[in-house]
This record gives sequence, structure tokens and C-alpha cells, in this order.
Amino acid sequence: MDPPILKPNLLRNILVRILSFGVLILAVRLAYFVTVKGGSCDSGDFCFFPEPLRLTGRVRPSAAVSSVPVSDLWTSKNWRKSVDYYSSVFQDLIAEGFLSRDSKALCVETQAGEEVLALKEIGVIDSVGISKRKSPPLIVSGEALRQPFHGNTFDFEFSGGLDRSNRPVGFASEITRTLRPGGFLVVHTVTKDSYSLNSFIDLFNSSFRLIRSREIDGLDSPTIREVVMKKELEILSPGGNSGNKCSVPGLKREIIRNAEPLIQEEPLKPWLTLKRNINNIKYLTSMVDISFKNRYVYVDVGARTYGSSIGSWFKKKYPKQNKTFEVYAIEADKAFHQEYRSKKGVNLLPYAAWVRNETLFFEITRDPSKKIVVKGRGMGRIQPVQTLTSFMDDVDRIQGFDFAKWLKRTVRERDFVVMKMDVEGTEFHLIPRLIETGAICLIDEIFLECHYNRWQRCCPGERSAKYQKTYDQCLDLFTSLRESGVLVHQWF
Repeated sequence: MDPPILKPNLLRNILVRILSFGVLILAVRLAYFVTVKGGSCDSGDFCFFPEPLRLTGRVRPSAAVSSVPVSDLWTSKNWRKSVDYYSSVFQDLIAEGFLSRDSKALCVETQAGEEVLALKEIGVIDSVGISKRKSPPLIVSGEALRQPFHGNTFDFEFSGGLDRSNRPVGFASEITRTLRPGGFLVVHTVTKDSYSLNSFIDLFNSSFRLIRSREIDGLDSPTIREVVMKKELEILSPGGNSGNKCSVPGLKREIIRNAEPLIQEEPLKPWLTLKRNINNIKYLTSMVDISFKNRYVYVDVGARTYGSSIGSWFKKKYPKQNKTFEVYAIEADKAFHQEYRSKKGVNLLPYAAWVRNETLFFEITRDPSKKIVVKGRGMGRIQPVQTLTSFMDDVDRIQGFDFAKWLKRTVRERDFVVMKMDVEGTEFHLIPRLIETGAICLIDEIFLECHYNRWQRCCPGERSAKYQKTYDQCLDLFTSLRESGVLVHQWF
């Protein structure tokens, strides 16, 4: 008997089914390697990418790995946790209209690309991250301060790394350049006080409008602040200061309310009371975060020796939040100038802080017998200004400069400025001038020694004839500064 002959149609159907099943197997295998294995070629099997993708450097503390294959990282629980977290965050932003699946999105300073993958998984396909080390296909090589993109490229930008930037103004400038008008910026930050939020908003000039700021659950911390801002089509008119008058927002008033109270009653033993008061001082940097400031500046007016306050107090005791401060020492007494030549990082201004540029005559405390400047405590300090008509025998000719004008040329509102002033009574000229010109608005914190006819330590019941002002006048000076929105402390 002849063997049965298969009909052509039946044979064709069998072959089609076999081929279809083979294609399905290949498709499943391809999907597995692309989405789960990440295209890794280290298995010796089929690979989607020609070379292994590796993340080098640091990733999140919860998954800190160095030189880890992407396949291992992408399948780890910590990685999946991060992706799921950002997926939830971005889905909320989509629901609120700040992000859409058609958006062109950028994640700035992403550490491992979890944010980018989260965007892609929820349908924002046109997403990319930048970091110093590229990790294809999620991250391209680039820096936050020099993004490798044209201007007005993105509809949405996200950053969780602005806290870590040493140059927040440059960071903000690049975001302003690459985000399209009408686009949204979302930033996650660990800073939560109003002062830091205000500093953050100031980074973006008048190009952005704050949409909202709220606390949300964090990935590696209980809560974080989420800030949403929109880039405007037109530059907004700046709020800022009106003329030379400082604006005093509620946040400054709140800070001053939380500061140590001023000593209302005149101390009977000021040499003890005012010195002890330093232990009660609530430093501004102990109450707020200063990470979003452009520069950090310390100005010592009446610096005397380096060890008088710069070396002994500011360098050692002032809480700087690990920031590097530019230091300016203003000291007119020539006896102290030589020491500063060997002090690196200190800019000496060998003049007298005054209300205008002019030559002045200052009385110097000297040893009457030797006619030389004595460097001991309480000696060698500049006394109040002497006019030509009241010229005294023991004076030095000193060059004075307009301190308020210099300050306005040297620092900006984005800078964090701390000032100590000990000018032997000249504060009653300098402080009103700073307020009048608006230069006082540039100072965040002042440590002021106010000189008045205090009770003498040597002679009970007798006041010093050295100064004519009273303690009440000093108190008025401190009060006027706090009302101007300046955190001032009583110094000794």
C-alpha cells in the first residue's frame, strides 16, 4: 500500500504554526533580555546591546554599589523600589497637569537613572537624564552647570540633586535656559524652612512663578519638600526691595521672633552680662538652611587682630553648614596690618568704614609714656571721629571710605552675608547710613557691639566718659535693625 500523501494546504498550515511558535519564543526571549536583563551580554547568550552597560560611581545609599552591571542593579529590590517611588510621584504630577505623556522630559543630575526609567514606564517616552557619567540608554553625559542641549528644549525638568550643588545659581541658570516657556520644573529637596524656600525661588530671578511647595513622603527620608515652578512666557516684575527700603517678608519676622530677646534693662556689670550673652545667641544658620545661596561672605568691621574675632570666634565657633566663606577684615589701625599679610583667605581693607570717602582724624588709645600703640585687649582701638576743628595731639590721619557703597558693590541679595561691627561708637553713623541706602538689606546677620557710657569696672558707681550715648540709645539702634528685618545680636 502506498503511504498517504499530505494535502498541500495541511502541510502549509503545519509549517505556519511551527514558524509562528518559533517567532513567539524569540519575541518572548527578546522582551526578557531588553526589559529585565537590560540587554546584558555577560550571560554568553543572546544580547540586545553589543557591550555591557555599567554604572560606575555612587548610587543611592540604599543601593550603594560601585561598577555594578546594569542587569544586576535593575533587578535589585532597591532599584525597583526607587523606580516605583518616582513612578508614583510622576503619576501625581500628570494628574495635576504639570507633566504629560507627550512631554519632553529631563532629569538633572540623576545618580542612577531610576527617575528616567520611571518616566518611560508611565508613558513619558521622550525622557533622558544627565550625569557626569553616562549610562545608556537612560543617562547621557553632561553636567548640571553645562547641559548638552539647546535652549528651550524641554517641557519638564526634574531634579533631586540641587541640594548637593556647590553652585546653585549656575544650576538654576542652566535649567532656565533649557526649559521651554510654559514648562514646569519640579525639585525635591530636604530643606524645609521658609528661608531656604525663599532663597531657592530667588535663584530663578523673575523667570519662574512658584506653583506650590509641599511636603511629601521621601524615598530615603520620612518626608521631603516638593517644589513646583512654572517658567513664564514673559519675565515677571521683580518683587524685591522698593527703592532703598527693605522688604520684610513674614519669614524674616518669624526668624527674628525666634531669636534671643534683646537685653532690655541696662546691665550693672556689662563686662559680664554682655559676654555671657554670647551663649544665648541663636545663630541664623542654626535656624535655617543656607544651601541655596550664591556666595558666603563674612565682613569684620573693626577687625583689630586676626585672633580678636576672625580666628578665635568666626573660624572656630560660627556654624557655617560646611560652607566656605569669603572673609573681609576692615581695620584702619596700621598696627594690625602686618599680621594680615600672612593670613590666607582674608581680604584686608586698611581703611576706616565711614559714611563717605574722606580723610579722617582718629584718636588712638596709646601708652602715654611710650607714645606707641599697645596691642593688648582694650588698647589700640579707633575712637570716634575727630574733626579738624577739634584736632587733638594724639591722633592718626586715616582714610575713610563709604562703607554702604562698598557693600552694595561687593555683595548681592543672593549672597549670604554675616557682619560683625565693633567701631567704637561710629556705629551710630554707619547703621543709619546702611538703612538709608538700603545696603542693610544685603546683610543677613549682624553681631554689633554698641558703645555707650557704661558703668565702669574699675570705679563702682561711675560711668565711662569715653562715650556720650546711653544704653537706651543702643537699645533703639538694635530695635531699628530688627524692625528692618535684620537679625542683629548684642555683642561685647
